[in-house]
Amino acid sequence: MLVLSRKTNETIKIGNDIEIRILEVKGDAIRIGIEAPKSVDILRGELVQSITETNTEALTLDTKLFSQLTKKD
Repeated sequence: MLVLSRKTNETIKIGNDIEIRILEVKGDAIRIGIEAPKSVDILRGELVQSITETNTEALTLDTKLFSQLTKKD
């Protein structure tokens, strides 16, 4: 992991076509702007983690429910 210190209005370049700009530092919150091609997905990490956890839960098989559904009368 690369760790950088930046001040307001300073940037970080990733490759040739992605730029991250520090817009504002206020207390313990930082506002950043990201310029990238439309073909690059930009998602918040906690959103990706939440979706992954939800999908994992959805795939978990409730064996008791499954046996009730497949039970022949």
